[in-house]
Amino acid sequence: MVDPYGWHELDRQTLQSVREKLAHFEGRTWGEILNSKHNHNVSVGDLSKEARSRLAELKQYDIEQLLSLRLSGPERIWGILAEGVYTILWWDPRHQICKALPK
Repeated sequence: MVDPYGWHELDRQTLQSVREKLAHFEGRTWGEILNSKHNHNVSVGDLSKEARSRLAELKQYDIEQLLSLRLSGPERIWGILAEGVYTILWWDPRHQICKALPK
């Protein structure tokens, strides 16, 4: 509930918007979702220092990558995709968890 993870910034309207955007993913397969250049796995080593520290606090030592889902412009949802189940960790409204990687 602290920066840079964004959840503490959610007001009722923003929460509703995030829920609606996430609902758009529900009718798609993971293949369809990951076929977009905006939704992709990111190596833990490419995350910000704060994000890596938070993963350690969460005892997620075995996680090698997180899945970033683009909701809009800079807005991202970060989580762990394992066996077809996406566990949401963070809402990143300003794309701070990982800056854009070189292409």
